[in-house]
Amino acid sequence: MTSKLEALETWASGPLEQLQPSARNQLARSIGQELRRSQQKRVLTQQNPDGSKFAPRKKRDLRGKQGRIRRKVEMFKKLRTATYMKARGDSNAVTVGFTGRVARIARVHQFGLKDRAERSAPEVRYETREVLGLTETDINLIRDSLLTHLTT
Repeated sequence: MTSKLEALETWASGPLEQLQPSARNQLARSIGQELRRSQQKRVLTQQNPDGSKFAPRKKRDLRGKQGRIRRKVEMFKKLRTATYMKARGDSNAVTVGFTGRVARIARVHQFGLKDRAERSAPEVRYETREVLGLTETDINLIRDSLLTHLTT
């Protein structure tokens, strides 16, 4: 995967250097937005970049005090919104990532680190769930965006 990304980078470096900085900024922003959309769709389907499903949540008691069963909420529902998942692009780079406190939550799940669910809760090791990552379709999306921008 990284070799394909490096090959794409070396292939695109020549034509990108010939573009004006404003055109590179515009291209980087559009690629960043498309990458964010693809990441949002992948998180919605609860899949890692390699196509495997996210590790399931631990079983919990879903009954409240009144005896009602709460509905199960999908993982990372708010995390995938544009409020938290930001796409940035300038003349040198394109980044898709998280901002603020949710960046810590995403990092814990991305790398399977230890964290506390609440302040007084015990420390728990979370399963690895790759919230951000490039797939083959993402690399093809980047390549196609570059080609359409350079040919127009």
